[in-house]
Order: sequence, then C-alpha cells, then structure tokens
Amino acid sequence: MNILMISDVYFPRVNGVSTSIQTFRRQLERLGHQVTLIAPDYGRAAADEGGILRIPARRVVLDPEDRMMRARAVFRRLDTLARQRFDIIHIQTPFVAHHVGVRLSRRLNIPRVESYHTFFEEYLYHYVPVLPRSLLRAAARLFSRRQCNDLHGLVVPSQAMHGVLTQYGITAATRIIPTGLEQELHWAGDGAAFRVRHHIPPQRPTLVHVGRVAFEKNIDFLLRVVRELKRSHPDILLIIAGEGPAERHLRRLGQRLGLADNVLFVGYLSRQGALADCYRAGDAFVFASRTETQGLVLLEAMSLGVPVVSTAIMGTRDILLGGQGALVAEENVMDFASKVRRLLDDADLRQRLGEQGREYAHQWTAEGPAQALLAFYEEMITGRATLSMSVSS
Repeated sequence: MNILMISDVYFPRVNGVSTSIQTFRRQLERLGHQVTLIAPDYGRAAADEGGILRIPARRVVLDPEDRMMRARAVFRRLDTLARQRFDIIHIQTPFVAHHVGVRLSRRLNIPRVESYHTFFEEYLYHYVPVLPRSLLRAAARLFSRRQCNDLHGLVVPSQAMHGVLTQYGITAATRIIPTGLEQELHWAGDGAAFRVRHHIPPQRPTLVHVGRVAFEKNIDFLLRVVRELKRSHPDILLIIAGEGPAERHLRRLGQRLGLADNVLFVGYLSRQGALADCYRAGDAFVFASRTETQGLVLLEAMSLGVPVVSTAIMGTRDILLGGQGALVAEENVMDFASKVRRLLDDADLRQRLGEQGREYAHQWTAEGPAQALLAFYEEMITGRATLSMSVSS
C-alpha cells in the first residue's frame, strides 16, 4: 500500500503526535508498505528519516515551538504527488494539514482518514483566556464535528476519546487504535548516570514528569503535590523533562510555593539515551494531565520499570484500567501526595509495581496497532471503491 500522511507537527518538534506518527510509519514500513510524510520545515537541522517532504512554514504567534505550513507550497508539488499514485491519505492534525489533506484527497481521488490526537475542549481556554470557557468548549465541539464529519474515517487512540466524539455527533466511521511501544525502544536507561550528571544524590527522593511543558498538562497541580510532600520529605525533587509555553509560569509558581530547590527543569531530552536515563532516575513517574487522548508517557515509564502515580482522566484511563504498575490517584493534592508518599516509603512496593509495569507495557506492542490501522485503511479504500462503482452504474 502507498500511504500519504500529512501533519502540522513532526520532529524536531517533540510531542506525542510526533512520536505516534514516527511509530506508525516505522511499523507500516516494516510490514512492507510505503509511507510519505508531508511536514513543516522548522528551519533547523533534523535527523530525518527517508520519505519526508518538508514544506516551508512560518512561526505560530501564540506558540513559537510550532510552525504553520504554507498550503500553496504543498499544491505546487501536486503533479509530483499525483505521479506517486497514493492509495490513501492520513491526516494527523486539524490545522493547515487538515484543510490541505482534504483538498489533496479530492484532487488525488483517494480516501482520507484522520487521527484525533488532541482533546481541544479542555485545551483552548489556556491559550485564549479572554473568552468564556463555555464558549470555547462549544466552539471546539463544533470545530471537531465539522472536521471529523468531512472524513471517510477517523482514528482515535482511546475508548474515552471515542465516547467524547460520539457525544459531539460525529458520524464518520471510527476505529480505536492506540499508539503502541516499539520494542526496540524499550531502552535500559541509566538513572544513576543521570543523577550524577545533574548532581542529584543517590538517595534523594525523586519524581519525574515527561511531556510538553504546557498549561493543559496540569503541572501546576504537581507542584502543589510537591509542596505537600515537602512536609515529610524535605529534599523531594521533581524533574520536569520537556519545554513549552508554561515553563516561565511554572518557574514563578515554584518560587512562590517555596520549591526553588525542589524542582529541576531539564528541557527536551534525546530519545536515544538521555530520556530513558531521566525516567530511570525517578523513584516514581507522576502525571496529572486532563487532556490526554492516550498518555503514551505512562507506558514509556512502565516499560523502564518506573512505578507510576497518575490520575485516570480521559485517555490515561485506558492505560491505568488494569491497575498494573501504577497507583491511581484523585486530582486532589492530599490524595495524590499520599499515594506518592506510600511509594517513596516502601521500596518493596516500588519494586513490585516496577516489575508489573514492565510486563504490562510490553503487551502494548506497536505492530498490532499498525496492523489494525492497515485493516482500517483497506476498509476505507474498498468501501470507497464500492461506492464509486455503484454510483457509476
């Protein structure tokens, strides 16, 4: 099968969407299929894999990490794309990529599917705070409904996200296909080496959070949890790996909460080593996002044997449902802190949950979801061909 993907984000921009696209591309290619990706040019070096068409793009005013592709630059390549005779287009994001992807689908006469990666209803008000939250939620629902109902197929990564979209009134054919973990990326990690590099004593109680440093990740809550934990563990340390628009706010909040010596920002880390070391440096991985459509970082932590303390909201609920490798907490500072404290004070529990999590995460292999995605592609291609035959007859 010859597959065309298009996305508003990809590496070197680090986030869950980039990781998901890379994972599926690799698995689809290993299964013998060809995948071409259209993505923005970030104006800096990127260790690109083959089959990526970089499009000139400009900076996004409200989010300087991201880029907005120039749609005309894609359509100037239309003749080249047409000669490649793609079977299907998979749109990965709802901005320029969606509108360009829909037009390409029509111009190339191929079916279009899209992945719903972001829970916009609980996202937009962080970036447009001048408007009422209720108005932004209604706008996000209308926006999603219009876009998704203009597709032949929709891919969602969790049961919770599927339920939300059903309530929106989305009628496109939908499949729940989570992003799996690539087995070869179940790195060993060296937590001790990470601690040495960052001057963290071996016995210091340490928590890790990995993800975009954005308002919707609810890291404010984790800082308040750390303040509570400081009562019983004065030298508690929270490592925050990632970058994003909320970093300045979080640094200031940490200062106000008296956590200047209890929070360490380490920025984005390479997935080829440093990130695994960071995960392994933690006595626990902590997470409290309200907007995850899946929560792949939970599985990454578990795959490295790091016990998890997390709320179970939206997509993370699917991962945490089995209760393996994790303690599920309420979005309540006292309850969350008590779960973390229990882990910090019980080495046997940490080891047991770490072993459970490693075994559980290895069940989330990447090949199965890739095969499910292929089957969905084939269904869309076959269904559209059948419809065309019936119309022409």
